[in-house]
Amino acid sequence: MTVIATESLSKRYPRVTALDRLSLDIGPGVTGLVGANGAGKSTLIKILLGLSPATEGRAAVLGLDVATHGGAIRERVGYMPEHDCLPPDVSATEFVVHMARMSGLPPTAARERTADTLRHVGLYEERYRPIGGYSTGMKQRVKLAQALVHDPQLVLLDEPTNGLDPVGRDEMLDLIRRVHTDFGISVLVTSHLLGELERTCDHVVVIDGGTLLRSSSTSDFTQTTATLAVEVTDTETHPDGTATLRKALTEAGLTLHAGEEQGLPGAGHILLVEATGEETNDAIRDIVAGLGLGLVRMEQRRHHIAEVFRDHDQQKGAGSDGA
Repeated sequence: MTVIATESLSKRYPRVTALDRLSLDIGPGVTGLVGANGAGKSTLIKILLGLSPATEGRAAVLGLDVATHGGAIRERVGYMPEHDCLPPDVSATEFVVHMARMSGLPPTAARERTADTLRHVGLYEERYRPIGGYSTGMKQRVKLAQALVHDPQLVLLDEPTNGLDPVGRDEMLDLIRRVHTDFGISVLVTSHLLGELERTCDHVVVIDGGTLLRSSSTSDFTQTTATLAVEVTDTETHPDGTATLRKALTEAGLTLHAGEEQGLPGAGHILLVEATGEETNDAIRDIVAGLGLGLVRMEQRRHHIAEVFRDHDQQKGAGSDGA
């Protein structure tokens, strides 16, 4: 089943091309749409909702043509906009009930669905407070609730972690994942933060300047390498356990890769060791035990999505140099 499909989809303004012959197919699950600001993410969402006509090409959502069935699409799809658009002087309950009624639910069902949805997003205890007094994280949860209240088949979430601190981002990402796992609702989530997509999404679509760079499963992006990621704890006898282990592994003749984790989670605390077979695992384990260090993890490393972007940028730069 295809949830979203586009064919040579373009959106041009007098001086800007927001989308340029974009063709893609997105199936059920949680899909990440990633690109820098201005890459065309929000423009694509507006076209998919039938709110902005394409210049050329075609697009369908849940099998419905966006050019002719915009209203029917919006009945079946929830939308969480990027920017703050909430009325400050009403409560979350009042607002979400209103949005449920706008989606066609009768009064009693709208109230029941609102209570259930606010409980799901963690706002049940605060549901009668005016939204103007909410934190940024709470406001994001209200926007998510109104997108879910009418039980859509698909939700489009535009930069849902904007303005959130690390804890708030983690909580929002968990909520997004549960939208699919708990309720079977498919999700298209946009972000310019690559790590969010890597941990949350089944599929990733990368666009740049309105053109498609890549569309594939997250597992294809993050292929397993022949490198072991090793992390240890410090001890009183070895206050810098990582440095101690690095020296011991080198003396044992093992090959370490330097600098590969720059800018990635765990940078500076993870050693990357070239794996030549099971004997490498055994050697690392014995060395760590011999030093009296605690082994936090030893696992086969995967590429990060960020590395895919770096590789693409390097290739693009090399192509420009040779032009």
